[in-house]
Order: sequence, then structure tokens, then C-alpha cells
Amino acid sequence: MILATPTLIFVYNANGGLPAALGDMVHKIASPRTYPCSLCALTYGAFSMRREWRAFLGRIRLASLFLYRDEFRSDLDDRDLPLPAVLIAGDSTVPDVLVSAAELDALSNLSALIALIKARLPDSSS
Repeated sequence: MILATPTLIFVYNANGGLPAALGDMVHKIASPRTYPCSLCALTYGAFSMRREWRAFLGRIRLASLFLYRDEFRSDLDDRDLPLPAVLIAGDSTVPDVLVSAAELDALSNLSALIALIKARLPDSSS
């Protein structure tokens, strides 16, 4: 996979596809505390992307790529990287971790995620 650089890569700790999405939706509603993807929990409500997140993504000057765990593992990276994660693709062949799974898991709200990403982006990107 060839990416425009720099590119923000958001990797969810969930598999892609309609059956997985429906299962995730039910899990988030029924038992949000045990839902395994903090990135999804922060950026999506039960049914759609949060408006604040969509607006933030529209303001940054970087391409964005959204991948599910199964897509990421097969297409982009063979590391045993803990997920979810926010990566940034630059000049190297392997994307760098911008926000780790542990950091995502520790965040309590979307505003904190946006602030963390903005603080770590190259100056000309935000």
C-alpha cells in the first residue's frame, strides 16, 4: 500500500465488515465499559462518527486513513502493535506511532484525544 505522506492512520481494534460492525454496535450499547476499542468509543457514538471528530478531521491538513484490525495486519503492518492506535506515515516504510493503545485507553473524552493529536502533529499539519 502506497500512502501520501504524511498520512494519519487510525487503526481500530475491531474487524471490518457488516457482521462485526453490528456486533460492535450492540457491544457499545450493552456493555460500553468492556468494549475493546477505545478509539472507536471516543470517536463514534452508537451509530455514527461524532460531529466534533468529523470537524477536527476536516480542519487538519493531512490525509487520513481508517483501518480495521484485519485490514491493518494484512495490508500495512506486520508488527505485533497493540491496537487501537493512531499512526503517522512519513518517509519511512513503517508508520510511526502517534498515539499508542495505552494512551488511547487512558483518555476519558474526545477533546483530550484531539488535543493530544494536535500537540503531536507537525506544526504545518494542524
